Amino acid sequence: MAENVLREKLKLLPATPGVYVMLDAEGTVIYVGKARVLKNRVRQYFHSSEKPSKVRAMVDSIADFYYIVAPSEVDALALENNLIKKYKPKYNILLKDDKTYPYIKVHTKEEFPRISVTRRVKKDGKYFGPFMGGVNCKDVVDVCAKVYHVRTCSTAIGEKPKKPCLNYHLNRCLAPCAHLCTREEYAERVERVLSFLSGNYEEAETYLRERMEKFAAEEQFELALDCRDKIAMLKKLGQRRITAMPRDVDADVWAYESNGLYACVSVLVTRGGMMQGSRSFALEEGAGERAEAVLSFLTQYYSAHELPHELILEEEADDELFRAFAAKRTGRTVELTRPKLGVKRELLDMAKRNAREYLEKSVSAIEHKNDMTKRACERLKMLLELSRYPKRMECYDISDISGVDKVASMVVFTDGEADKYEYRRFRIKTVEGADDFASLAETLRRRLSKLGTNEEERFPKPDLVVIDGGKGQLSAVKKIFDELGVQGIDLIALAKREEEVFTLRQSESVRIDKRDFALKTLIRIRDEAHRFAITYFRNVHSKRNLASALEEIEGVGKRKRQALMQKFGTIDAIMKADEAELMQAEGVGKELAARIRNYFDTL
Repeated sequence: MAENVLREKLKLLPATPGVYVMLDAEGTVIYVGKARVLKNRVRQYFHSSEKPSKVRAMVDSIADFYYIVAPSEVDALALENNLIKKYKPKYNILLKDDKTYPYIKVHTKEEFPRISVTRRVKKDGKYFGPFMGGVNCKDVVDVCAKVYHVRTCSTAIGEKPKKPCLNYHLNRCLAPCAHLCTREEYAERVERVLSFLSGNYEEAETYLRERMEKFAAEEQFELALDCRDKIAMLKKLGQRRITAMPRDVDADVWAYESNGLYACVSVLVTRGGMMQGSRSFALEEGAGERAEAVLSFLTQYYSAHELPHELILEEEADDELFRAFAAKRTGRTVELTRPKLGVKRELLDMAKRNAREYLEKSVSAIEHKNDMTKRACERLKMLLELSRYPKRMECYDISDISGVDKVASMVVFTDGEADKYEYRRFRIKTVEGADDFASLAETLRRRLSKLGTNEEERFPKPDLVVIDGGKGQLSAVKKIFDELGVQGIDLIALAKREEEVFTLRQSESVRIDKRDFALKTLIRIRDEAHRFAITYFRNVHSKRNLASALEEIEGVGKRKRQALMQKFGTIDAIMKADEAELMQAEGVGKELAARIRNYFDTL
């Protein structure tokens, strides 16, 4: 039925630019793409030609699609980027760990320009940055104020003079708001600031060195140290200048690396012939072609970051389309170059080394963690035919010795990772003797009874409950669920001997390969529940034993035990108290305090 519907919809596709959105059987967006001609591009997915494995996996998951017609391919590219950000489809190449670095902005369109720190680049002033790799741009702004006395506040400057603020009295501002300088004097300072931010640090370094020596001579060592730190920062900035690179070169250098399983990109940012720093991104490789994927990534990245005048890269992309996108966004031309020789090629090689290093050291670790967590949860949903993705899993365990000091643990995994803040502990209250199942039943009743109450905020509804046991334990726990009318929670049991999984949907046990991260996740949560229960039991049991141990100390009767507990609150506190502290309890003299202290010292 679905195939017939798709076949009919393919016939209706228009021969225009646009964006197509692929959906799975649950209506989830799994891929977003743009096309110069929708009819041709979308039909390609359903042809019987050989396809890469990721594309084949995506096509097998498509249950429906829709499309949006765009005025041009450039508009389609922008719309594709917006939809990828909105839906984060699993088969698109996605920009991970995205964040914008700070810039220093000189508000040159103001009558008396000020300087500020921002993370958004617009067309309303001069921007310097981004500041990356251990340089705090607020320190750079501080140098601008100390050396050039340019304002950093947003105070409105009008015809009526204001009272000068503290920055004026600290010699950090010329106070144009108080009319204490002319427009020409202030403009000259702004020009010097612009030169400084462009990389001419000599004047500022000389000024700071003189101030440092002055403060040191006056024994104002904190101020001298601050100047010393600012000088070190300027030296760090100066070391980033690439001697063979012209000062007017603003370029981002991109390198892409993939090992067939995982992928990443690295960018070297150069501004004014100086290297500002480097960033690397782990990528979710998409189902599209390499050139299409690179174009999609660059569009995502430069929707949130400043576009330089030049991109240096090796990978193929649709250069004309990206230039059109950049021109529409910035109103200027952006060049894409692929150097073979020279300093730009050296920068590209450096970016490739960074990408390779990041792929080997970081991305593989990140993706391995994903295999063990989120992807393991996705496999559990598929292998066990769960009704939903098990975002929140709970597992319970009972611990006691011959029915004494019975306790239960509730362990929570969120997206396949231990979520220790959500762990809970229970003291068994109603069960007599050693009856683990009755203790588990009490625990589950107490826990599940919180659903739909004010306590649900502390005890959110789980997606999956894991029971340590076999088919019998699973059926018994199901009766508790039915008794309480609990619905919408999947329930499974994990039998320890063969690590078989029993579910309510399958008559036979499910055997998962022992190397599979899905099974390893179930084993981890079961073992963690056992560890947490044992730890709690030992704590409870030892405290009870210590409390009863007080009875064994000669001279410590019921009244003195009550006095000690009233004074110290816990057995642990009594154990840690010295003789003088013990004597503060009512009725405890020096001799008895020494006897108590000696008893605990010999345990």
